[in-house]
Amino acid sequence: MATSPETAAFLLEQLGDRVRLRRMFGEYAVYAGGKTVALLCDDALFVRQIPEASAYLGDPVAGFPYPGAKPWWRVEADQWEDANWLKGLIAVMEAALPEPAPKKRRKSGQEARGAGGKD
Repeated sequence: MATSPETAAFLLEQLGDRVRLRRMFGEYAVYAGGKTVALLCDDALFVRQIPEASAYLGDPVAGFPYPGAKPWWRVEADQWEDANWLKGLIAVMEAALPEPAPKKRRKSGQEARGAGGKD
């Protein structure tokens, strides 16, 4: 079951312009500061199992955002009601997670064949 557009809209409403969502395979990746800070899958929010998230959540519940995934912490929907708490969680995740690796530049066809243009 995919995440409903209403759930995605509610999450964005709670977090304001602090985050952006990127649709991926019927679900969403949640980005803050250029980092993937959470996943929105099957109308549930998931954050990585890192010590900072565990401390913020208090008594976290493990869940799987998609089949074959490693366990993540599942953030229960009733916790989303408190926008300040949710913004705090996203801020904790953004601060704790490493910067994304720089994207590798793709070579054009001519660069891939060499400067002489011979195959």
